[in-house]
Amino acid sequence: MFIRKEIDLGHGKTISIETGKMAKQADGSAVVSLNDTMVIATVVSSKTPPSPNQDFFPLQVEYREKYSAAGKFPGGFFKREGRPSEKEILSARLIDRALRPLFPDGYYQETQIIISVISSDTVNDADVLGGVAASAAIMVSDIPFANPMSEVRVGRIDGAFMINPDINDLQRSDLDICIGGTEDTICMLEGEMKEISEADMLEAIRYGHEAIKKICRVQRELAAEVAKPKRAFTATLPPSELVATVEGLCAAQLKELAYTPLAKEERSDRTKAIYKDTLKKTLAHFSDIITVDDIAADPCRAHCLSEHMIEECIHAVEKKVMRHMILDDKKRLDGRSLDQVRPISIELGLIPRAHGSALFTRGETQALVTLTLGTKKDAQSVDTLTDDKDKRFMLHYNFPPFSVGETGRVGGTGRREIGHGNLAERAIKMVMPPEQEFPYTVRIVSDILESNGSSSMASVCGGTLAAMDGGIPLKKPVSGIAMGLIKEGDNYAVLTDILGNEDHLGDMDFKVSGTRDGITACQMDIKIDGLDYHILETALEQARHGRLHILDVMSEAIPESRSDIGKYAPRLTTIQIPVDAIGLVIGKGGETIRSITEETGAEINIEDDGTVTIACNSPEGTKAAVETIKTLIAKPEVGTVYMGKVRDIRDELGAFVEFLPKTDGLVHISEIARERIAKVSDVLKPGDRVKVKLIEVRKDPRTGKTKFALSMKALLETEGANGQNGTNAPAQD
Repeated sequence: MFIRKEIDLGHGKTISIETGKMAKQADGSAVVSLNDTMVIATVVSSKTPPSPNQDFFPLQVEYREKYSAAGKFPGGFFKREGRPSEKEILSARLIDRALRPLFPDGYYQETQIIISVISSDTVNDADVLGGVAASAAIMVSDIPFANPMSEVRVGRIDGAFMINPDINDLQRSDLDICIGGTEDTICMLEGEMKEISEADMLEAIRYGHEAIKKICRVQRELAAEVAKPKRAFTATLPPSELVATVEGLCAAQLKELAYTPLAKEERSDRTKAIYKDTLKKTLAHFSDIITVDDIAADPCRAHCLSEHMIEECIHAVEKKVMRHMILDDKKRLDGRSLDQVRPISIELGLIPRAHGSALFTRGETQALVTLTLGTKKDAQSVDTLTDDKDKRFMLHYNFPPFSVGETGRVGGTGRREIGHGNLAERAIKMVMPPEQEFPYTVRIVSDILESNGSSSMASVCGGTLAAMDGGIPLKKPVSGIAMGLIKEGDNYAVLTDILGNEDHLGDMDFKVSGTRDGITACQMDIKIDGLDYHILETALEQARHGRLHILDVMSEAIPESRSDIGKYAPRLTTIQIPVDAIGLVIGKGGETIRSITEETGAEINIEDDGTVTIACNSPEGTKAAVETIKTLIAKPEVGTVYMGKVRDIRDELGAFVEFLPKTDGLVHISEIARERIAKVSDVLKPGDRVKVKLIEVRKDPRTGKTKFALSMKALLETEGANGQNGTNAPAQD
């Protein structure tokens, strides 16, 4: 049954949701459109029972952009889509993070959601439409999922908010934030802003939430009309006798451990010991009292002998103890108060050959961040459905397994690394100088050496410090901090600078980056329903205080960017040439510009407006390249002295000398020396370099060509008048 619904979002934005026409063999499918941009989402969830020891929800979300959707060919040698781009991975993460918490607890069926962009008008981004399509596909399926989710993008132009602005609107917007939520709560945020205030941030979220509510209501209507019964689902729960036994065995030990401030590694070792001891005692206890007949009469009692189920119960006790310690006693695992930032240490310039570097350590989280400056040719070419451009600022984040004391596969960049790097990049991007002021391509690399909470925010701080150490004139320094939440009923606690355990056992991870004057980037994931705006307001204000504290520490280490770029960074010099001279500098097939590079060691880039950027590690090479280019574009002027090269000899006439590139003049036989010479070849030969003076420019009345008369003798007379020896011997090549 084909059904179509429409939602008017204002500003000429109308979203349509369709189901029942495409991909009917999937458990659920939906097509969502905005103007000529269309996405199709499908969902399939396995009906095979999960493994008894499975303790996670295997959800896979894939977002793919088809180049044919915009009438384009994929770039590269193979003309078909391959591995997902960073844009596709980031879009998939937006959808995954919003949907995952909304599936029912204990639902462990393997589930795959695939979102494909099938049409693009090249101005409306499809990422948030993919989130709506994915939720709608699940709602019309038989998969247990009762709470629809919607995503929107919010921009603000001239003080007015807009839902789902296109790429042209975003160029004029001071914020770009993607919001995911249900009718009742916000569950995901991610975006970048131009130093907006906390109050403006909340207002943007509220504005976006109103649109989310409208889209969620339409999804409910769609599901009601499809009326597909939901499949039976029973979550596997531990028997009450197992819960009570485990709590009796380990609660006191876990509580004592929670109230003892310890380093991460020691806490982990002692926690593992408690798990091992409790598991052993629990198995021994139930092995003595549970018989085969007991299990036959009540199969659930078998869970009392399952190591996996016992460990789940221990974990539940650990979570309960930590949460109540924070809520009831306002104490944290490392002994800090709720709004206290861990100790920070900063070292600058410790990597000798990097163009800038910083080692940023906050508690047990440490980031080694390096800066590399390059030229325009080092910019990354980005090919997407909505925009093709060169990216001149990039931040890459690496999270090796040793940073958390583990072994692991070291391979390609993971989704988490791409997501964290993108967040840090967006935070710092807002304070980067414009290309006209600082025409470098900039690459910042953050290598996480230790991790116990918020390594992405350490990358923001370390990235800012490395940039300042490398002499980038940032508009303002940026810092970042991660906020957590523990909430039980109406009782809640907001945590500043969360630890790994507080993230894992808590309800929220809210990362906020910004300057002293406002927010530049944010990311929030939440694991519970019912987050109200008062909690968001508290978290944002607490984050502001933490952010300012970190900025104070950073300013003590380096108050402002260094006055010069790094010792080993390429030096860029910019000159302007006439547009009609660009071809002259490039030369046929690039011959001239290549020869300048070979002779001077300088790299040269020329813009369409005649801006020439020269990059060279030596001042001498830069000077030589500038002089060569200026000579190339120079106009012949009477009275000017040039160093020329003899091209041809006519014994009875004179010598033809190239005194400017592609420009020859005649040194008449009478203008070569003071004394009379019989043959030109007695004095000059082809290839000689000689100083000449332009003495006349005239047009040939017969051919109309410009003729240049040069003189060597005029220079000899000048030098003689100045008391010199009056010789002008040719230089040999």
